[in-house]
Amino acid sequence: MKHSLIILFAALLVFFKPGWSQDLDETLQKLSQDAAAAYLNPISSAFSTDLNGAWFHKAPVAKVKSFNLEIGFVGMGAQFPTDAKTFSTNGFFRFNETQARNMVSGQGYSEDVENALVDQLTQEAFEVSISGPTIIGSPDEHIMLTFPAKTFTVNGESYTVPEQNVDLDIGGFRELANAEWLPLIAPQISIGTLFGTQATVRYLPEREIQPGMGNFKYFGYGIQHNPAVWLPFGLPFDVGLNYFTQTMDVGSTLNVEASGYGINVSKQLGWRALNITPYAGFLLEDATMRVTYDYTVQTPGGTVTDKIDFDLPAENKSRVNIGINVRFVLLNVNVDYNIGKYNSITAGIFLAI
Repeated sequence: MKHSLIILFAALLVFFKPGWSQDLDETLQKLSQDAAAAYLNPISSAFSTDLNGAWFHKAPVAKVKSFNLEIGFVGMGAQFPTDAKTFSTNGFFRFNETQARNMVSGQGYSEDVENALVDQLTQEAFEVSISGPTIIGSPDEHIMLTFPAKTFTVNGESYTVPEQNVDLDIGGFRELANAEWLPLIAPQISIGTLFGTQATVRYLPEREIQPGMGNFKYFGYGIQHNPAVWLPFGLPFDVGLNYFTQTMDVGSTLNVEASGYGINVSKQLGWRALNITPYAGFLLEDATMRVTYDYTVQTPGGTVTDKIDFDLPAENKSRVNIGINVRFVLLNVNVDYNIGKYNSITAGIFLAI
């Protein structure tokens, strides 16, 4: 199955199982934009936290010309905050025929009045309170809407649909149920240095997730520059000014764009082929997840489909990280901890030349 390619290249194997993309699309088809934004918010921030991590494990050397090549893999794991499993918000929601009929039944109205009320309830979006599990919440709990009492006019008479709770029968996504972390892995190549500058690239070949669900794509690149190369005197440590950017498409539903810029410092202790290098950095970051899907509502007059397309900004705006890199001959290994709105752990293993 082509889904196995996603497992091979992106290490979404911890959560995503065959059919997950289709299941997610079918879930979103039942949610209005306001509900979907709150439901998806944790993975928007977690994906971007992962994508902006593991780009550096040391600063470039302050030399005009020096050869350094690293080829390997980086792994990132974003930790979900404790309050990310549930949400509560206000927004607009358009009821389908089944939901509307349940809302007006039992009020003692005639069949003609009930049918007229159902027509009116399914013709527009109403402001409601929305709460329940997010995508990483419990699948056994459901998103609930609180509909405020509203009066409608039928044949010149006023009829009130009372305040009530509506169960959407949508819980946390089972493939992500009660997740504590969102892991990713990607191949990474770095080459340098020229005038204290090092370039880094991440790339995953485009592959179809499953028929009709679009492709998985990922590409990113970054540059580090050590300004000390221009100084007439040396520094007791290496410093890097960094810029990184990347984009990831998950089928036709999710697109994540992330970028970051900042500074890091490192100090190599030992020799070129045998050393320990502690490092630390600060990164300002920006990321957005674009969500696109068809919101479908069954009404007495037929199926109504609205094209939903919105941007969901990530919550992480900056991070501080601290880590250590160890090189043994041709093997380079590093690990660091990142502190931000979403904390994360990143690591890398490289063939270093």
